[in-house]
Amino acid sequence: MDVRIGIVQSAKELEVELDDDADRDAVIADIESSLVGETGVLWLTDRKGRRVAIPVAKVAYVEVGAPTHERRVGFGAP
Repeated sequence: MDVRIGIVQSAKELEVELDDDADRDAVIADIESSLVGETGVLWLTDRKGRRVAIPVAKVAYVEVGAPTHERRVGFGAP
């Protein structure tokens, strides 16, 4: 599952690839609980085990993609 995070005053997005077995609803709940306050840090762990910290005050938007098993490409795609 891909998570894209827009950073305030930055033209680039931060993209974090989570494990395929990551629970999408749990990830969204963690992001929402982190973004409630104006201070703090949002921590995500990518599929290689690296931890990524994003200061909550600098987050412009968060886009959570569909899990990879739900993304189909080619003739079988709906």
